[in-house]
Amino acid sequence: MKHILVTSFILLLCACSAEPGSEKWCAAKKEQPKTEWSSSDAATYARRCLIDGTAVGSENWCEDLSGKDKGEWTADETKSYAKHCVI
Repeated sequence: MKHILVTSFILLLCACSAEPGSEKWCAAKKEQPKTEWSSSDAATYARRCLIDGTAVGSENWCEDLSGKDKGEWTADETKSYAKHCVI
């Protein structure tokens, strides 16, 4: 029972945080002082947030990924596609 509660709590926390590169994450980073960003945050922001339509889960991102051979998708791309483009 304890294991189920801990697992549920972890899943709940994961559901609340914005996925790096998503539109919600980009908006949050835009408001956060850049001095608080990690180098990974800066790279993700530059790659996913500066050009419209490239944020993870955006319509253009979903279309671009669906045109890519599924054998070339990374595990993160597969997870994000299922989360943002299918559901």
